[in-house]
Amino acid sequence: MVSAGGTGRPEKRKAISRAATAVFGREGYVRASMDAIAAEAGVSKRTVYNHFADKETLFLTVALQDSAELAQAISRLTAKHLGRVVDLRQGLVDFAVERALAVLATGERGALGRAIRAEVANIPADVLEAWLEAGPEAVQRDLAGHLAALAGRGLLTVGEPALAAEQFTLLTFHGVAERSFWGALPVAEEEVRRIAGEGVDAFLRLYGV
Repeated sequence: MVSAGGTGRPEKRKAISRAATAVFGREGYVRASMDAIAAEAGVSKRTVYNHFADKETLFLTVALQDSAELAQAISRLTAKHLGRVVDLRQGLVDFAVERALAVLATGERGALGRAIRAEVANIPADVLEAWLEAGPEAVQRDLAGHLAALAGRGLLTVGEPALAAEQFTLLTFHGVAERSFWGALPVAEEEVRRIAGEGVDAFLRLYGV
């Protein structure tokens, strides 16, 4: 796996990272150039290379940061709604709604994730693996743990927590993600709640006690 390390002044590195996130999100991995990133950051290309060895390393750095930040936000929502459930259905619906709204709220910040999904065949395999591990897979593992805990309390019947988490996401989230093109277009909150509610009801028919 490539390293995301680098040297140089922290404020310059942050400016380059912000610029790279914008350029990669706008242009995609293949079309984005180190010249364009340097111009966006207001620094020389030499300065970019002082901080990041090559385009792949820079892309990995900003992709991991972007993915991890969203995963951490969703992890907090998972703990908030599923950590101390009183009303199981309501807790699941509230979590599903807030997770979907969090993705919709990424707007321009979510452009990098959309670029990765659109250009997946062109992303270096180790970069894609690291991005998935830091974001989507981390979210699913966290959700699986909470569903297993709910099963341990006798609130769900879950044989394979990872499969249950995958099915919960498919039923309650992917409809919103696809309609919004992963946060690029708005979806009415009423529609988000409808999808979440119907998805949770289907999930409970599968896993309810």
